[in-house]
Parts: sequence; C-alpha cells; structure tokens
Amino acid sequence: MDNYWNNFLQKIIKQKDLGSIGFSNVVGGVISGIFWLYIASIINPESYGEIHYFIGIAGIAQVISLIGSSNTLTVYTAKNVKIQSTLFLVSIIAAGISALVIIIIFYRFDAALLALGYVIFELLNAVLLGKKLFVKYSKFFIIQKILTLTLGIGFYYTLGVDGIILAIALSFIPYFVLFISEFRETKIDFSLLRPRKGFIVNNYVMSMLGTSGSQIDKLIIAPLLGFALLGNYSLALQLFTVMLMFSMIVYKYILPQDASGKSNKTLKSVIVLISIGISVLGIVLSPLVIPDLFPKYIETIDAIQIMSVAVVPGTIILLYTSKLLGLEKSRFVLISKAISLSMLVTGFIILGPIFGITGLASVFVFTVTFEASFLFGISKIKRL
Repeated sequence: MDNYWNNFLQKIIKQKDLGSIGFSNVVGGVISGIFWLYIASIINPESYGEIHYFIGIAGIAQVISLIGSSNTLTVYTAKNVKIQSTLFLVSIIAAGISALVIIIIFYRFDAALLALGYVIFELLNAVLLGKKLFVKYSKFFIIQKILTLTLGIGFYYTLGVDGIILAIALSFIPYFVLFISEFRETKIDFSLLRPRKGFIVNNYVMSMLGTSGSQIDKLIIAPLLGFALLGNYSLALQLFTVMLMFSMIVYKYILPQDASGKSNKTLKSVIVLISIGISVLGIVLSPLVIPDLFPKYIETIDAIQIMSVAVVPGTIILLYTSKLLGLEKSRFVLISKAISLSMLVTGFIILGPIFGITGLASVFVFTVTFEASFLFGISKIKRL
C-alpha cells in the first residue's frame, strides 16, 4: 500500500503542467471568489441578482458568437491543425453583431463590452491550452482575475453597482493584446473548415447548450421569481463553481492530453475521490459559514447543501466530456447537453414558483446527475 501511494505521489509531482494549470486556477479562483463574495457582502440580493442577470445576457451573447468553440480550438490546436485565425475571424464578427444587439435592446454598453471580452478570453485560453503553453495560460489567467478584483472594487466605489460589469469587461484587455499576435500566426483558410464541419458544428451547438444551461437560468429566474431570489441563487451557484474548481483544473489539463491519445486514469480516479470529499464539506460547512459571512443571504444555505451533491456528477461530466471530445465523438456530449438543458428549463418553470430556491437547486442537481449518467452509460455501451 505504501509503495502504491509513493508511486502515485511521484506521478503527481512530475505533472508540472498540471501544476501550472492548478496553480493559476486555484489562485484565480481564490481572487475571483474574494471579489464576488466581498461584493455579495456589501450589496443586497436584489442588486446582486441584477448584476448576474446582465452577466447572463453577456454570457448568452458570448456562446452564440463563439463559432470556434473553446473545445474545438483546443482539440485542433493540439492536433496541429492551423485553424485558429479562421475561427477567430468568424467568432469576432459574430461577437461584434451580438454586442450591437445588446446595446440596441438593453442600452447596456458595459454588457456588450463584456460579451466581447468573454469571446476573446475563451478563444485565447483554448489556443494556449491546445498548444500546451500552460505557464503562459496561467499568467494571463491570473492577471485577468487580479484586474477583476482591483477594477471591480475600484469602480464600485466610484461608479456604484453599475460600474462592476464595466470593470469586469476591462479586465480582459491583456487578452485583446494577445489576440492580435495569435491572429497573425496562422493564415485564414476556410477550406480547413469543410472537412471538419461535423465536429465544429457539434461542438458549437454543444457549447451553446452547455453555456446556455449555466446562463439561461438567470434569464428565467429574474422575470419569474425576481432579482432578489436570483441573487441568492447566484451566490449558491458561485459557491458550487468554487467546489468544482479542482475538477475544472483537471479537465483543462486532460482535454489536450485525451486529444493527443494520452490516458490519465490515475489522475481521473483521484479527482473523483476529491470531489466526494468536497461535496461532503459543502453540505456540512454551509450552515456554519453563511450566517456569519452573508447574513443577507440566509436563504442560500439549503440551496448550497443541495447543490453540493452535484459536485461528484459534475466531475464525472467533465471527465467523460474530455474523453469523448478527445475521440471527436462530440455528438454524444451534444445530445446530453440538449436533454439536460430542456430538463433544467422545464424544471425551473414548474418547480421554481412552487418550491422557490430549494426547487431550483433540486432541479439543478437532477439535471447534472442525469447528464453524468448519460455520458457514463454511452461510454460503456459504445466501449469508448
């Protein structure tokens, strides 16, 4: 048994690239967490909900614009297919149109600029991960989080709540600079898209469904149940994201590895065990911590405890998504996302008005568990 653990530790120590991603995501997650938790502690749930409503709109605009989805870029960059500039061009044109639509409909320049920032952020991170430039990825990731913290708090105290979204949008400026150099690196060649259109389209639709699932909830909850409940739900969802942080670190590392044909079975097993521990901690600690840190958000306690259960199936989703995308079997992931999104929307509309935030949290856990079960089952049935 001692030899097993010694061997395991040596394998982990050697994974310096995983360490780079892990370090940046942990540090970035802590910085982001400090920012959002601080903002939540000084404003009321209604204002917090309104902020996340417009962030949700920017997120929907981002995923519609991101024709070159991050998964597509990571996989093909890892395979040394020079497709970056072509997908960059298409996505930026779409992002410009989406930003204009936001300004026309909502009169929110800050949300429009945020949508553009989101697109640039996703495109560049995908390419850096595909090239396995993990240290460079980490540097830019942490810089963006530091800018979010400093600009966000600074703009809040100078411009008020309305300055927060603008500050987040401006935090992506370093990625705009990097975008220009990466865009010049490969030639625009639309002929590269044709033989890969199936994988690209599947990933685009999958990305739309996946991101819509994490953003459309905000667009449903606000008109249906109000900004105050959305604020409480958003805090619970952010804490769930923090709990899933280690699993996301592993996902970002193993996706280019899976695409290159390299397996990481030990690492995948370990992250599942870690996710179980994190899930238990979320259930146990939330009623002890929330009343002291966020007295205005007591309603989130039950939701956090319920959503903590989803950390384990959420981890399984990431692991099997990486495996299937690495094999270019994106249609299975697409199907799971489509079914899960329809279940989420239907459940929110039916159970939200009846059970409130606990109903929303329960629907969230059910859909995440279904998606994990679907991907696991498909992998076993198809022997992938």
